[in-house]
Amino acid sequence: MVKIAHTPKPKKDHAELMDSIYRYTRHVYDASRKYFLLGRDKLILHLNAQPQEKVVEVGCGTARNLVKMAEKYPEAIFYGLDASDEMLKTAQENLERAKQEYAIQIKQALGQSFSPQSLFSIDKPDKIVFSYSLSMIPPWRESIEHALDLLDSGGEIHIVDFGLQEEQPALFRKFLFWFLDLFHVHPEPELQPFLQELERQGKGSLEIIRLYNGYTILALFTKA
Repeated sequence: MVKIAHTPKPKKDHAELMDSIYRYTRHVYDASRKYFLLGRDKLILHLNAQPQEKVVEVGCGTARNLVKMAEKYPEAIFYGLDASDEMLKTAQENLERAKQEYAIQIKQALGQSFSPQSLFSIDKPDKIVFSYSLSMIPPWRESIEHALDLLDSGGEIHIVDFGLQEEQPALFRKFLFWFLDLFHVHPEPELQPFLQELERQGKGSLEIIRLYNGYTILALFTKA
């Protein structure tokens, strides 16, 4: 297993921390992240959202995914939440540019505790998406468990995030983990085992695809 060393940092409110990171970088986020947030479009392709299904993206960022999902599945209903008010400013601008500002609701909230009812006036999402957000959410286990609690039987959690880079050159791994740490992004070595344990507990079924020699993992967890 690849060991990832993290530099200890002073604790700060997560929303405040995200705002400090994205206050300025949100303006160039999409232009830069397309080169290393790989697999997002594959998640959208596998989402297979049906008419009138309600899809919530946790950590929606600039709303890049929400716009693309709405374009591919125009009869589904999409919602997004993010910890950062700063990032949501850019998300709102992007929704307006795509003429989706009335079709897609976005709100500030945390992944481990959000209420679909209070945020969006919906009882149960059909699908919940985590796109490169779990590696930025300190209580990532709680966020997955919360998503699972919100879903009915047959509901789906779709995840795309960094893998552990086992098959990548050592120098590349070192540089990538150093670079990601600058933005408080920490690829989680326990993510796949945690999802597998949920499956062993009978909470649902798991499908995992490793992409680009382990650079990315794509996971689908269907609630039992």
